[in-house]
Amino acid sequence: MLDGVCWAVARPLGIGRKHFAVEVGNLDVVAKMEGTATGIEPLIDAIEAAILGDGTSRLARLSAGQRAWPIALAWAARDQECRFDDVLDWRSSASGSDAPQPASGDAKGPRLLAMRAFLNAITDEEQAARRGEQDLASQLDQAKRQRSFLEWDQARRVERLVRDLGLGDTSLPDMPLLLDSLKSAAKEKLAAVTRLPSGVGAELDDARRTLQDARTTLRNLELKAAELDARLPLEEKLLAQMSSEIPGLSAAAQSAASQVCPICEVPIDTALAEGCKLSHKLPDQAQCRARLEAKREDIDTQKNEIAGIKDEIGALKPAIALASQTAKQAEDRVDRLEKAADARNTSWRTATRGVEDVQRAAEIVDEVARAEAAIRKLEDALQGTREQLRGFEDKQAKAIGAVSQKFSAIIRRLLGEDAKGFVRLTGKGLEIAVEAGGDRRTAAIQSLKVLAFDLACLCLSVEGRTRIPAFLIHDSPREADLGQTIYDEHFRLLHELEEKLAGLTFQYLITTTTRPPHDVNIDPWRRAVLRGAPGRDRLLGCDL
Repeated sequence: MLDGVCWAVARPLGIGRKHFAVEVGNLDVVAKMEGTATGIEPLIDAIEAAILGDGTSRLARLSAGQRAWPIALAWAARDQECRFDDVLDWRSSASGSDAPQPASGDAKGPRLLAMRAFLNAITDEEQAARRGEQDLASQLDQAKRQRSFLEWDQARRVERLVRDLGLGDTSLPDMPLLLDSLKSAAKEKLAAVTRLPSGVGAELDDARRTLQDARTTLRNLELKAAELDARLPLEEKLLAQMSSEIPGLSAAAQSAASQVCPICEVPIDTALAEGCKLSHKLPDQAQCRARLEAKREDIDTQKNEIAGIKDEIGALKPAIALASQTAKQAEDRVDRLEKAADARNTSWRTATRGVEDVQRAAEIVDEVARAEAAIRKLEDALQGTREQLRGFEDKQAKAIGAVSQKFSAIIRRLLGEDAKGFVRLTGKGLEIAVEAGGDRRTAAIQSLKVLAFDLACLCLSVEGRTRIPAFLIHDSPREADLGQTIYDEHFRLLHELEEKLAGLTFQYLITTTTRPPHDVNIDPWRRAVLRGAPGRDRLLGCDL
């Protein structure tokens, strides 16, 4: 039931299953978990609107789309893993509760703002001022980073100027007179570079053309020599082939002068005298001698060709050596002229950069001055905003004072009439202290502070002075943390509070592994006794 309206809600104990929250719904239908899931968000929105109010999320300054009720629930249901060691520690990440920010994490500022919103201890004007404070703080950080960068840039440029201008061993004045000295030295160096001869460019172009021509000549000679070197073995092989034909031709000519029949090997004279029955055709002696002489002439011609190739190869060697030397000299000249040109260009670039660095360093001086003026302005504005926030905090002293009043009363009830406690809202956060024979900061007192603070806020909720319901869960505060006497007195205090309220409603749940006092360890206050085993003694009556 929520504000007189019945909701049908089904939440499965598992991941990836359907959740249902249906206003004026049928629980039997919803329990079947059929159809399209609604999620739990409709119920959370309804609870937030009915209990916390529409403005709470805005006052708690939550991120877009974040709801305030899960955060209020995280405070109202602290988990055991936080060990009750701080008022603003609600849910430990080790508990696996998936509590939303700012219900967990190291940044406690958002939790304090949410708590103040739940306690009616913050206004829209203060939140606007806090947003302004954040904006100013961000702008101030940016301005300081910009100033640091400018100072680093200026120091880097000045260091480079002193090195490039050769002033490292010179006694130099401080800023801003140092800039005047650097500016004068930079201009002198630029003027000296300007007076350097500028004809290197034309000479370098001529030298590069000469080098190109020398390389072309050398390459052509080397190609021709390579061609001749490849041709010579072929010509020599051809000469060898031609020479190998001479013996055959000579033998043929000799045979033509004193011929023997090639068929029967009978001298021709005998064959003519007696008659040859096989052949009447004989070799022509003149023709054989003509072929022999022609071959000898071809051999002489081939020998002359080979001799010419060798002579040409021999003539190319000194020409190649001379061309190589000419190309090397041209390369050396180009290299020398390029180094001279590079030196002049480097000197020119260094000199012009020096003038530019001096000019930029002078500009940085003005920029640093403007940045410092902006920083002072932002610091003044931030200081004014923080004073305004302290004023808002003073205005909320009444709301925080009501918490402090009840907190002190609870401390006296638990520790004795000589004890007292107080809660203050300071610029650093929420200050909670207990005095009992001096400022007490033991582990037991730290746990007691958390329990007493929550109970004080519960009392304010009973009176309708907060935006959260009078509902609280404390998960296993241990007797070892509080001490047996304080532990027992804590239960009796709640019992007494229930009797004195006489009809006003609140709900307080406490889980514990330590036996409570016997007068409250009975019905109707003891709602359940649970054990880890067997499964039927667990919370849901079974071992999940």
